[in-house]
Order: sequence, then C-alpha cells, then structure tokens
Amino acid sequence: MNNRDRIYRTHAFVLSRRDYNDADRVLRIFTPKLGKLELIAKGIRKTTSRKAGHLELFTHASLLVAQARTWDIITEAATVENFRYLRESLEAIGYASYIGELVDSFSEAENENLPLWDLLLFALRQLDEQSLHPAPEPAQLLLRWFELHLLTITGFQPQFFYCLACQEPLTPTTNFLSLSEGGVYCPNCGKGQADVEPLEADVLKILRFLQSRDWPEVRAVTVRPLIMLRVENILARYLLTVLERQPKSVEFMRKLQSIMKQSVR
Repeated sequence: MNNRDRIYRTHAFVLSRRDYNDADRVLRIFTPKLGKLELIAKGIRKTTSRKAGHLELFTHASLLVAQARTWDIITEAATVENFRYLRESLEAIGYASYIGELVDSFSEAENENLPLWDLLLFALRQLDEQSLHPAPEPAQLLLRWFELHLLTITGFQPQFFYCLACQEPLTPTTNFLSLSEGGVYCPNCGKGQADVEPLEADVLKILRFLQSRDWPEVRAVTVRPLIMLRVENILARYLLTVLERQPKSVEFMRKLQSIMKQSVR
C-alpha cells in the first residue's frame, strides 16, 4: 500500500476483536501483503449493521479500508470464506483459535508474509473439510504439520536433519534434543551438552516427515498414539521456548478434551 493511498482494499483474516465505545469494534486482522493490522469497524454492533456478519472471528473477508489517525476504518466488508463447517464443532473452533493465535504471535505489523497467509488459509480449509467427517488423528496431524511449517516460514525452524555441533547427518538412533538450541545433537556430540534430552529414532522420523513433506502426503500416514503424544509434547515445549509463553487457546483445548473424555464415560 502506498502511504498516499487514502482508501485501499485488502483480503483479511479476522484473528481477534474487542468492543470499543457503544457500537464499534476493533479488529486485529492478518493480511497477505500488509501483515497484521488493527482496524475499526464503526457501528458494527448495531442490529442494522451490514458488516457484522462479514467480520466474525475466523472469517476470510475482502475489505475496503479508509486511512484514519488511530485505526484505519473498515468501510466495506464482504465474506470470501466463512469456514462454516468448523463453526459447528467446539473442538474445531478450539483448533482454529490455536491456529489463529499462532499466526498472531508469529506475524508482524505491516510486514508482508504471503507464505504465512497461504499456510493459514490452507490449514483452515483442511480443518473445515475435516469437520464434515470428524476424526481426531487427522486433526492432530494437521496441527503438528502446521506448527512445523509455520516455524519454517517465520525463521524458527528446528534442525532435525543435521547435528547442531558436528553438522553430520543424523542417523536413525537415539539422538539428543535441545529445545533451547532449536535442534538435535548426534549421540557423540550430545553427551557433553547441558539441557538436552534423549530423542527416540521413531519420534525424530515423524518430526522430520512433518517438517519436510506437503500435507497430502502427511495426511495419508498413521502415527502411533504414543509417538504422536511425544511429538505434540516436544513441539508444545519448543513453541513455549520461542514465544516465552503458552498460547491461551492451549488451555481451552485441554479443558474441552477433558470434558469430551468425561462425556464418553
């Protein structure tokens, strides 16, 4: 966008929103070319507002925006994708919240990141499709695949193929994981390192597979539940190391999973 442009158009994904004044709402959005922005939708909380339905959470919309002093103003909004099927499942809503929160955490204001935009929409489309035929394993695989590809795009890719010290290719044996260093040491180099933990060959294999393959290939595999839990735990702790905080949506998903387990009993 040229600084001289008083009115501009952009595609946007609604990450979060908060009420402002009597009838307005401030939205945090992610865009393909303008990065993360905060915009205001005036009068959106009025029952007569035509924009309200197009600016819900997890909506991909096309916006017409006018520049202003504090927040630029959304003057027109039209839904491009509303991911209607995932909205019918609390579990899918939790997953979508998590995906959106990670994008929020790893994106920067007014910084173009088209690969991250494409990854976000792709993941939401897959989640929406999976919501028609719920299955926990594909959803968990999708989240882990998304996490690793987001880390790659944003420059925080952990090194799973070469030893952090000697740079030799890692072999299918028990190596040593360092979350603080963002990678893996081979058996020889890992012995003298502080703050490392054993990394089983089967777990490393799945981490490498998720990191290096496209989703159509990933979704076709079946991962043993214990391996999947270990992968989830490693990535959760690595994200905590990078962000220095736990995403709020993680606690929501844990509570939801606990409620669902109790309802099954």
